[in-house]
Amino acid sequence: MTAITFLVASAAGCATTPCPSSGTEVVFERTRPPVQQSFKIGLLLPESETIRYEKFDRPYITKSVKKSCPNCTLVYANAKQDPLRQQQQIDAMLAGGVDVLILDAVDAEAISPSVQKAEKQGVKIVAYDRLADGPIHAYSSIDNIEVGKMQGQALLDALKAGGNPFRGPIVMINGAPDDPNAREFKKGAHQALDGHVVIGREYDTPDWSPERARIQASGAFATLGADRVIGVYSANDGMAGGIADAMKAAGVPKGTPLTGQDADLAAIQRILLGTQTMTIYKPIKPEAESAVQMAIDLAAGRPVKAPSTVTNDTVSRIPAMIIAPMVVTRDNIKDTVVRDGFWTVNEICAPKNVKPACESTGLT
Repeated sequence: MTAITFLVASAAGCATTPCPSSGTEVVFERTRPPVQQSFKIGLLLPESETIRYEKFDRPYITKSVKKSCPNCTLVYANAKQDPLRQQQQIDAMLAGGVDVLILDAVDAEAISPSVQKAEKQGVKIVAYDRLADGPIHAYSSIDNIEVGKMQGQALLDALKAGGNPFRGPIVMINGAPDDPNAREFKKGAHQALDGHVVIGREYDTPDWSPERARIQASGAFATLGADRVIGVYSANDGMAGGIADAMKAAGVPKGTPLTGQDADLAAIQRILLGTQTMTIYKPIKPEAESAVQMAIDLAAGRPVKAPSTVTNDTVSRIPAMIIAPMVVTRDNIKDTVVRDGFWTVNEICAPKNVKPACESTGLT
């Protein structure tokens, strides 16, 4: 028997009674041996611009499938941020005889007809990272509203630590408007920020484009005054990179807080250099492993066991594993992303301009 411990958080829209609270540890005992049946599992990831999908999600899922179902075949496709391509990829997998799909949707609404088609063919779907519309059978993700809350609170904390009495506007640059995760990040951030700071300009950013974010930030700084802006909320690290460039070009005072998410390598390095304040680390390994276990259970006709449930447009109680995120700042890089093997010290500290910051924080 092996025990797997997940740090789970309460799910947005949770319909479970009781719902697990944020930070609850749930231990699942896997008493069953690896499945010996030979299922075909389809894995559909949304894009490859974000480092995590090819570096972490795909390898973790591949390894977990081999361990939990040695005779299973994993069929992989990446949509390259194209909803139509992802629909075509699902069609191809259904034609190829997959038994179950692990789906990270590019567009949660646009993919609904494909989800319905899979349902009609008896193919179960585990929604991964994003909750797609349609008849979904299980869900493995991060607590997205909590991510936004953590980002917003980290921005407020940075303003307080810098002695800023919240006099002046902040700029909010959210993610893609067609991404359900982006809407939840935005909701959580507003829950933390509203009533505490003035939001001078706010934007939604199609495709999570760093270049679009840079342009939006530049326009905001020109309108509001670069010397008046007291902080910037960025929904993820990719956009934060573009925003950091805009802040430098516009002359926004050094040390002005800037948030992020995904614990990208460049973001960790910016945090060490002081051009980004924080990021959110999302433990991808337990998210991936729970998705695989759900997929295998569905393919084998076994009930899916999960500590909570969520609701989409079609299903009212979808079994869900929701993993709690973590805030990463300059002070805890070693105890989060390095400890978990997400990034190594060598990877983080390789650039010459980062090495002195690594040494000053004991990251050696």
